[in-house]
Amino acid sequence: MKSIEINAKLREKVGKKESNKLRRAEMIPCVLYGTEKNIHFTAEASQFRTLIYTSNVYYAKINIEGQEHKAVVKEIQFHPVSDKIIHIDFLNIYDEKPITVSVPVRLEGFAQGVKDGGKLYQDVRRLKIKGLFKDFMEEIVIDVTPLVIGKSVKVSDLKFKNLEIAEHPNQNVASCKVTRVVKEAEAEVVEGAEGAEGAVAAEGAVAAEGAAPAKGSAAPAKGADAHAKGGDAHAKKEK
Repeated sequence: MKSIEINAKLREKVGKKESNKLRRAEMIPCVLYGTEKNIHFTAEASQFRTLIYTSNVYYAKINIEGQEHKAVVKEIQFHPVSDKIIHIDFLNIYDEKPITVSVPVRLEGFAQGVKDGGKLYQDVRRLKIKGLFKDFMEEIVIDVTPLVIGKSVKVSDLKFKNLEIAEHPNQNVASCKVTRVVKEAEAEVVEGAEGAEGAVAAEGAVAAEGAAPAKGSAAPAKGADAHAKGGDAHAKKEK
């Protein structure tokens, strides 16, 4: 895991008023947890840019007036309007004590589902990992080559030596889904098939309707013959 050095000073006073004064001076109030006693310190805001505004994961070497501590970011507070950093909590690192760190996720490979017309989605960008500091990786790399349409890579599918993923087992990490274009094409095929079936059914109905009058037409012919015979008999009677 990469490191970044931060030169800091102990805070003489704590409280909202003092914290606001530090922020106006482009200083960030911080707290280091996990030590025998929580340490309140401050450092220039510019020193935290590489640590915070990056997709990589770093640990900090914090030099507080000559005393160095290895630490990871525990929590960051941002201003709701300006989005500037207003406070950072750090957690002290011990070689023999487990810590939890948010590690970036990177997908590699050409998914089979994409070859088949689907679309690959990365559902999470980071995963919380718990373990000893010495066992941590800089990023989690997942090979999505065998991923097909309708399938996903879940947290439960990932296994790392000496590390535990502190996320829900059913959480999707990456998934391959049918695209809208493919869905529309499938819908058109279904509609076309249904239309063809409807046309065949309509032709059958017309044929059936045409056949019925043919049978009925014989009846009037018989009636006409009977009428003709009746006419002949009437003529003979008059004679």
